[in-house]
Amino acid sequence: MIIVSACLAGVECRYNGSACSVPQIVDMVIQGKAIPICPEILAGLPTPRPPVEQIKGKIISLNGDDQTDPYTAGAQMGLEIAVVSKCKKAVLKSKSPTCGSGRIYDGTFSGTIVSGDGIFAKMLKEKGIEVCTEEIYS
Repeated sequence: MIIVSACLAGVECRYNGSACSVPQIVDMVIQGKAIPICPEILAGLPTPRPPVEQIKGKIISLNGDDQTDPYTAGAQMGLEIAVVSKCKKAVLKSKSPTCGSGRIYDGTFSGTIVSGDGIFAKMLKEKGIEVCTEEIYS
């Protein structure tokens, strides 16, 4: 079983209420080969919601609110689903402060990318789950 970001599977759960559907990922979910997860939705955050970025280890919204606790709680719930489902791999949304793997936005809300992992991606990696982004399908 594979974990996938729900937005990549066609769920309109991104901060702006959109999805980023990837046909191959949608097909994996339809075939029962992947579990779609959105840590933000698991945390009970609304859609749409203010954009957030990582700043010095915290998840901060565009309006300056510290959202670290709910984002961390949602990522922890997603991790628990991955573990009980015996997932060995995850395909997550690139550059996201939650799901980004290897590259994330820098916290300035300017579109600048830096090295780093989203909090969900980091948790999965720490459990030995392989993480990649949807960019492998482009």
